[in-house]
Amino acid sequence: MRCPTCRADSDKVIDSRSTDGAAAIRRRRQCIACGRRFTTKERVEEELRLTVVKADDSRVPYHREKIEEGLERACYKLPVTEEQIGQIVDRVEEDLFRNHDREVTSEQIGLLAARHLRSVNAVAYVRFVSVYRKFSTVQEFVDAIQDVRERGALESPQQRSLFTD
Repeated sequence: MRCPTCRADSDKVIDSRSTDGAAAIRRRRQCIACGRRFTTKERVEEELRLTVVKADDSRVPYHREKIEEGLERACYKLPVTEEQIGQIVDRVEEDLFRNHDREVTSEQIGLLAARHLRSVNAVAYVRFVSVYRKFSTVQEFVDAIQDVRERGALESPQQRSLFTD
């Protein structure tokens, strides 16, 4: 592991812990060269041999980064941290690997990501589903916002005012 500060390739592990779902191991490390401490996450590679079935029936290997990128776009300029996005992706992966052995549809991945994102930020949720569901009319946006309002998923007064005014 290379130190993010000095790029030296010598470090020692100070602490190791499994994450909530035990799909990854969190390690606290210290660079021997410069003394800086940093955190890494290690994932079991065998679990990631999942194939995603796309809408056109093509099949591609599963990549965690694609979910992260979609969530980051939905959360752009919103008060959602990288840590929260990582936690959402961890939960999506836990659900995927618990319920699917070899193949999963991109639609199922989108549903899981949307479900977990909804509880973090309602505006990001609406953004995500607008792309995921391929909204083509304003009414589809209005319906999604109405659904969010009815379910009470808006956690802050600022977000509530965005959907009620």
